[in-house]
Amino acid sequence: MGRPNPKANEIEVLYRQHGAALLLFASAMSDDRGRAQDALHQVFLKLIENGRLNRAADKKAYLFACVRNAVLNDSTLQRRNTALDADSIWFSPLDRDYSEERNLRCALKGLPDDQREVVVLHIWGELTFSQIGELLGVSSNTAASRYRYALAKLRDSMSAKEDSRANSRR
Repeated sequence: MGRPNPKANEIEVLYRQHGAALLLFASAMSDDRGRAQDALHQVFLKLIENGRLNRAADKKAYLFACVRNAVLNDSTLQRRNTALDADSIWFSPLDRDYSEERNLRCALKGLPDDQREVVVLHIWGELTFSQIGELLGVSSNTAASRYRYALAKLRDSMSAKEDSRANSRR
């Protein structure tokens, strides 16, 4: 029996803390939960193997950058898009509203990629606009603007869906 590996313990803690948000981010980027899981696991395996995490000033933002790069690299290799499984779990409230979840997922999918990335990173990844800007190679103001534009589009899209359902009930 060997001694515990402190590096592996730290990586396990980071996986437990951020794994779900990282998976959601990868899923939003790739539209394929299986590929997203592969990218996420690939990132953590590489971290265990080479330990580059020690050089990262902001470990959470570094993890999102690594997952983003893994997904982009996989997309480049595959050159195909697969629709996100309609039954994948994005939200887990007790009184889950499947139709609203589906509407939001469709509205998110309708956003431009740069805006969708910022929304997922900020809401589910809980990254600041400064972290998002660094990750995406834009200013924090640009990240915040993309977020505001995305929220406006989501609000309009969700309102339109609610209006059409209300009109259909009359």
